[in-house]
Formats: sequence, structure tokens, C-alpha cells
Amino acid sequence: MASEAARMDVPAPIPWWLILLEGIAAIIVGILLIAYPAATFSFMVVLLGIYWMISGLFKIISIFVDSAQWGLKLLIGILGIIAGIIVLQYPFVSSATVAWVFILILGIDGIIIGILALIQAFQGGGWGPGVLGILSILFGILILANSIVTAAILPYVLGVFAILGGILAVITAFRVKD
Repeated sequence: MASEAARMDVPAPIPWWLILLEGIAAIIVGILLIAYPAATFSFMVVLLGIYWMISGLFKIISIFVDSAQWGLKLLIGILGIIAGIIVLQYPFVSSATVAWVFILILGIDGIIIGILALIQAFQGGGWGPGVLGILSILFGILILANSIVTAAILPYVLGVFAILGGILAVITAFRVKD
């Protein structure tokens, strides 16, 4: 009886073919990002706007199912709907804005991770974290200093990562299948 309860808590494995489809989709998106960077990135931002709008609607609807933290849910829902509408009304401006915000986050994240790695190095972590911390800070500053160049290459970088991730997903799918 206890073993049945333990088995019920374990999530079912993801079917191999679903991993395969995800990998193929990632490869296709990666190829499109490299072949048609502006159009594909703009299309992805429009999909993001649609997602935000639908997510906002569902967040508001969820208030009627579970009224806990209804104020926060309402605020998140309204912000999601507004963000979705803005992205859909101004897709090209939104694409540039999303790219710029993404770059800003990457640059700041690089600097913060670098500072934390330096702190770790000075607290006895060794040379490794120190060197990686300095490199991370330098890359963060480089990204922030050259945000236009970074925005221009962003679709290509995302495309390469999508293709590599897709290939890994396809390989994983066939390993899981056996």
C-alpha cells in the first residue's frame, strides 16, 4: 500500500516523441533566427505579446477559482493584458525594446555574478572563481557598453543556442526511447 502511494507521487516520464518534437521545433526556430533574424525575432516577440495577454486573462479568471491574493492576481493580470496589447500594437518597437531589456539583464547579471564570484574567491574559493568573476564582470561591461552590437547579434546567438539545444533534445529523445 505504501509503495503504491510512493509511485503516485512520482511524475510520469515525458514521452520520447514529445522531446523529439521539441528538439525539431527548436532546430527550426534556430535556423529561422539565423536565416531571417529580424522577422523571426519580431514574430517571437508577437507570440510573447499574445502569451502575456492570454496569461493575464487567465490570471484574472483564476481569482474566481481561488480568491487568495486576489489583489496581486488582478494586478498581474491587468499588467499582462496591457503588456500584450502594447506588444501587439507596436511589434517593431516592442522587438527592439525586448532585445534591449534582455541585453540589459544579461549585462547586469554578468556583473553581479562576477562580483559574487570574486567574493567567493576572496573567502577562500581559490583562483578559479576569481578569474571567472573578473571575466564575467568584463563581459557584463562589454555587453552594456556595446548594446547596439549585442542587439544586432542577439538573434544569431539565440539561433545557435536553439539549434544546439534542439540537437541535444533529439539525441535525448532517442536515448530515452531505448
